[in-house]
Amino acid sequence: MTVPLITLNDGVTIPQLGFGVWQVDDAEVVDPVLKALEVGYRHIDTAAIYGNERGVGKAIAESGVARDQLFVTSKLWNDSHKKADARRGIEETLKKLGLDQLDLYLIHWPATVKYGEEYIEAWDALQEFKAEGLTRSVGVSNFTLANLDTLNGETPSINQIEMHPSFPQLTFREELRARGITPEAYSPLGNQKEPSDLELPAVKGIAEQTGLSPAQVIIRWHLQIGNIVIPKSVTPKRIEENFDVFGAELTPAQVDALSGLDSGHRQGADPETADF
Repeated sequence: MTVPLITLNDGVTIPQLGFGVWQVDDAEVVDPVLKALEVGYRHIDTAAIYGNERGVGKAIAESGVARDQLFVTSKLWNDSHKKADARRGIEETLKKLGLDQLDLYLIHWPATVKYGEEYIEAWDALQEFKAEGLTRSVGVSNFTLANLDTLNGETPSINQIEMHPSFPQLTFREELRARGITPEAYSPLGNQKEPSDLELPAVKGIAEQTGLSPAQVIIRWHLQIGNIVIPKSVTPKRIEENFDVFGAELTPAQVDALSGLDSGHRQGADPETADF
């Protein structure tokens, strides 16, 4: 099963479907990542603040998958936006992962409430890391258009943001694309706050029509509208199921129905008010 590749604005290609490990403890992350790599995932997304980079690196080493077949993303945490701190951040990340180079390194949050515009200094640092070969591509996460407007130098390759059917950010996605920035969806199925996206009648109805699970329906929707998507699970059956989405395709009407579920239901922190 071949995962489609998306070419970023710097020419780097990234598998459109990846495996996320948010909220998975370091001691527990090895088996899920090994399972994900076994079923065919080649794109793994972690972050310094997740506290599981060491376990992710252990799984990568044990998997036997060649490094050049993998796409590994990590993220710089909010308290490390100063240049010297950012350098320590990426060096610690690489050490924990057991890698010489990342494929993608992101600023995790702009964190303006607590740190002002220090993220601008972090962006300058990330561009240096790319020039030095510590990462192949650089981007951001949770950045608003106003945040993006303050950045100097090259355009971020990716903005990783919360996106799911009840919060699809369709207009923002198009604004990012107009700037040459690829949107990447975290919490792509919603994070199960009520009402759950997986329980939405339209999602369940399309699942019945297609024979897909509600999670597969939502992942297909992300893929078909062009998002990079990184679902997370620690359950082997669900890891397999979330990857098994390439044998069916939603109709244009089904895609439109899912895109029409926008209720403004943000389930995570708001980048403009997040105080961490």
